[in-house]
Amino acid sequence: MSAFPDLWLMRHGETVWNAEGRLQGAHDSPLTPRGQRQADWQAALVAGLPGLHLASPQGRAVATARIVFPDGFTCDPALREIGLGTAAGRLMADLERERPGLFGAGDLGWYDALPGGEGLAALETRMAGFLARLTGPVLIVSHGITLRMIWALVTGAGRSRLHEAPVDQGRVLALRGGVPQVLRHPEDCG
Repeated sequence: MSAFPDLWLMRHGETVWNAEGRLQGAHDSPLTPRGQRQADWQAALVAGLPGLHLASPQGRAVATARIVFPDGFTCDPALREIGLGTAAGRLMADLERERPGLFGAGDLGWYDALPGGEGLAALETRMAGFLARLTGPVLIVSHGITLRMIWALVTGAGRSRLHEAPVDQGRVLALRGGVPQVLRHPEDCG
């Protein structure tokens, strides 16, 4: 049995910068129409589930949470996305051109190579502290890397396997008893 309560993890809907291949980090861009539809799917998937409703305070997560949790939610600053330092707002293609091979390892260790970035160890510490505060079921709207770290801690997969976490926009990653299950809306064909 898991030491953690049941969690339902939802990545914010697609944003303009996601569609452009631009890194957001602490920056924001609005949800696209597809991102709004993805939030509608998540709302349908978690409708009626018991638990605390939490979201990152960043705009794209708040916009998604407003759709997913029409009756309200609380913003928790611990759920913000990993800090990207000087890479925030940059196109991934430009970073790859400037630093060939940066993204080539297949894992997400490149987050530790970003000048001024938060780094994965600091994110792990932040998420471990967040999880230690939880006392019951929680439904969470947050960000890709932040949610991956929660998955890694709850499942015991560890930081080196972050890239394996099934955290996709429009879907819900349920962690019940530490066991992951991806919930997908019938209209989600992607």
